[in-house]
Amino acid sequence: MIGTTATLSRESYLMGRSQFSKISSCRLVGSFFDCRQLPRDHRAQIAVAGRSNVGKSTLLNVLIGGPKVARVSGTPGKTRSLNFFLINDHFYLVDLPGYGYAKAPREVRKQLKQLIEDYLTGNDRLAGMVLLLDCRRDLTDEDMQLVAWLADQALPTLAVVTKTDKLNRDKVGRKVREVQSRLGVTAIAFSATTGVGKKELLGSIMTLVSQHNEPTGV
Repeated sequence: MIGTTATLSRESYLMGRSQFSKISSCRLVGSFFDCRQLPRDHRAQIAVAGRSNVGKSTLLNVLIGGPKVARVSGTPGKTRSLNFFLINDHFYLVDLPGYGYAKAPREVRKQLKQLIEDYLTGNDRLAGMVLLLDCRRDLTDEDMQLVAWLADQALPTLAVVTKTDKLNRDKVGRKVREVQSRLGVTAIAFSATTGVGKKELLGSIMTLVSQHNEPTGV
């Protein structure tokens, strides 16, 4: 089990369930290929990461619940920029490039890895990470390494087990428990098809934003 310094606590997760808030507005601020181009305001940022073809764009569209703002592609590895979505004029959801797409040229994979690391390192506006994991796929070394790295950064991390409509309830439950045990993070079962987990995920995101915005001084 990976160290838990980078987790969203169970208490915070349950708080999120009770503080469910609706996304009333969303707009794409921009797609950025260089961290020097990123928005410089002080709004909190929630990063959304996952392997290629894990369903990031679909999840974002379901969360928003309105016109589709995140482009869904049938070809893995299409997202190669940091896509900033301004939510309720209050915080950003940041769609990161998918990782683990072996068919991408080596140089492209290297550039994307560097872009993601540059964004995640030393970003004081980053309130947390939502990590998407396909319920039908085994955890990989890359998944484990990413969560370990996030723990070193002390970044609150929430795992979202996607595409749960593809498995029965018992298998989904086992997968969620496996993710929590092996990665040391809270995990939520999610389905874009049935809407399972949407309320819990939105509440947890709002909790991360609220905690980030709380004054730290005395």
